[in-house]
Amino acid sequence: MTIEEAQKIIDEWITTVGVRYFNELTNTAILMEEVGEVARIMSRVYGEQSFKNPEEKPELADELADVLFVLICIANQTGINLTDALNKNLEKKSIRDSQRHLKNDKLK
Repeated sequence: MTIEEAQKIIDEWITTVGVRYFNELTNTAILMEEVGEVARIMSRVYGEQSFKNPEEKPELADELADVLFVLICIANQTGINLTDALNKNLEKKSIRDSQRHLKNDKLK
């Protein structure tokens, strides 16, 4: 699925199953909560923290999907085409960083 298709699918889901979008502030809070869940899993699976329950099965893919879902909700309700935004952002990064990373000794 393309980003544009994802934006349409999520909009359709929100207006049928979800009834309506939460407001932008609520979605921002939900986004922060979901990013926190990703951070919790990352720190325990890839970092030095441990799970309180060693039998816990972290669902990183599901949490990343939650982040993407809420991010797309925010884009939809603020009128942002994420395909265009990502293309512009990559162009900006390419111009800005065209030599920066190549010349970074820390990355060699």
